[in-house]
Amino acid sequence: PQQRQSKRPNMRVIATLAIAGLLAIVPSSQGFTGVVAPQRQQQSISRIQSSTRQNVSTKATTTTALQSTETPKETTWDRITGPKLFKTVTNWNGIHSVPLVPLRIMTGLLMMHHGSEGGVLPANFGTPEFQGFIDFIVKPYFSFLPGPPELWSAIHDYAEFYGGLFLALGFLTRPASLSLLVTMMGAVYFHLSSSGAQGFPLGHVSNYSYDFEEPMLYALICLMFWFNGAGPLSVDSIIYSKISQEEEEA
Repeated sequence: PQQRQSKRPNMRVIATLAIAGLLAIVPSSQGFTGVVAPQRQQQSISRIQSSTRQNVSTKATTTTALQSTETPKETTWDRITGPKLFKTVTNWNGIHSVPLVPLRIMTGLLMMHHGSEGGVLPANFGTPEFQGFIDFIVKPYFSFLPGPPELWSAIHDYAEFYGGLFLALGFLTRPASLSLLVTMMGAVYFHLSSSGAQGFPLGHVSNYSYDFEEPMLYALICLMFWFNGAGPLSVDSIIYSKISQEEEEA
């Protein structure tokens, strides 16, 4: 018992020393963390400030680059004299298709005028104009065609009159343009056979009657509409829009 009592004070001393050591360690650790935390916060703030400055400088550089690469507003004079003077339109939609409308309508109306030999309607048999077309054009220059010349004269008138009407309306434009192209090529053949090339391209015609050039231009216009179709403001465009809508719905 005496030995146990002598050991108890020693245990108390050890416990007291242990508690004192812990109390000494805790304040020192709190002080250490209190010093380190502000340092880490300061480093984080410095990093955020530097990244913000970099972002601001990058945005300023990008804005300056965009402002330097922006082209000035194009004027009408720039369009006339600038690089677009040499640009070719590859898409005939929108505003670029507007000139096709008067070209198609006027070509069709002029073809109707050509096809009304001797009257308002085509193929006016018995009239001097229609008979003159047979005697002075079809018989001497198109005698190689089979059948009576009156038949071919009537076909010529019908093709030009109704083909011109359909072309002006923009209805069945491609078949109408093809029929007009054939008649105009026949007219070119007739004029070249009767009066020749008339010094084309640099010669001067004394009587100012350039015969084959007019049907040649008509033929080229009809060739264009045969390839490209009627264009806007036409019956064909209305029919095609309805057909395409029905196909999409189906």
